[in-house]
Amino acid sequence: MGGQRVIMHVDMNAFFASVEQQANPDLRGRPIAVVGGHGRTVIPTSSYEARAKGVKTGMAIWEGKRTCPELIIVVGDNRKYTHTSTKINEIFRDYTPEVEAFSIDESWLDVTHSLGIFDSAVNIAYLIKARIRHSFGITCSIGIAPNKLLAKLASDMQKPDGLTVIRPEEVPRVMERLPVGELCGIGKKTAYQFKIMNINTCGELGRCDVERLARKFGVLGRRLKEMGQGFDNSPVVQYGEEDDVKSVGHSSTLERDIDDPSEIRRFLLQLSEMVGSRARRYGVSGKTIHLYVRYADFFSSWGKQTTLKSYINLSDEIYKAALSILNTVELEQPVRLLGVCLSNLKHQAEQLPLFEDERKKLFATQAMDQVNERFGSMAVTYGSLLPGKEKAGNHVIPPSWRPDGIKNVDVK
Repeated sequence: MGGQRVIMHVDMNAFFASVEQQANPDLRGRPIAVVGGHGRTVIPTSSYEARAKGVKTGMAIWEGKRTCPELIIVVGDNRKYTHTSTKINEIFRDYTPEVEAFSIDESWLDVTHSLGIFDSAVNIAYLIKARIRHSFGITCSIGIAPNKLLAKLASDMQKPDGLTVIRPEEVPRVMERLPVGELCGIGKKTAYQFKIMNINTCGELGRCDVERLARKFGVLGRRLKEMGQGFDNSPVVQYGEEDDVKSVGHSSTLERDIDDPSEIRRFLLQLSEMVGSRARRYGVSGKTIHLYVRYADFFSSWGKQTTLKSYINLSDEIYKAALSILNTVELEQPVRLLGVCLSNLKHQAEQLPLFEDERKKLFATQAMDQVNERFGSMAVTYGSLLPGKEKAGNHVIPPSWRPDGIKNVDVK
């Protein structure tokens, strides 16, 4: 790919299930589903053996058992997965410093400047595959292409344990008949809008008049056309480089569906403390608070946000803003999941508040942060969150999780 960037996308195969199978030899080669340990009934992920028998993500456990009677249900261990993911990303950094963790089981690598050392991107891919298999006993699929968009596409083409290369001269042929919904960043709603416009393939999207796309999708119209043509200039952003972080958030699936307003407020306070603690640790404040709620039926949800006049990162201020949003809505069902996000961020130097009451609150918050950093999350917390009360645990690893930096969310 002379003269072009060379980007690699590494996607771990059935990551949670593969880690569990490696940890327990009795599970190897058998259909398993990994689920949360708090009574939830939906299957987040399953092994390839289970998928081959019709088990799909999002199925109820009873439905998975009906589809595959020999299905084994395994309670997930999030700390095991985050530890393995962190170690795998350390392997990547032996081949290039330019590593961007996309999620707990996916990363992009820019190996353009490593080719002189390791000969070729394909050689790097085989070395990574061999080290992951040797160290962890699991497999990955790797895509190699001139940009992140195509590398992600390539890694999906051969699973499990695949290796696919898309060369620059092959891009037009690859994109011509590719369904638009297979591109990373184009969700079901956007794909449906394309269908209404009679745009079904990336080739058709790439040839579509940009003005027509702009009328439908606004400023995203030009970017969508470029995606249809296989163009993507976005850089691989090394994790731990937090200057470009746009938000700090945390969401949690609750141990049971709740409709008691006092319980909902308590969980909201806990999430606000998690968000505020990370924001303070990395010296950022935000003006916009976003609240996300998913109902008990799993499919119904809503999100609303409010923008404040000043920047905040204290937990009680985040909580008050999130609560003000919640108070504008009449909940239609018991709540299954809550999420709080702080955005519209800026880095700022710490300065003492003008008024004494505010200074006391800041000093108390700093003392709490110091204790929790030394002895563990929530070692010191608000009275309403004391042990003995049910908590909104970290049973689902958030999509924003990263191996390092502000996106490294502690999980249970």
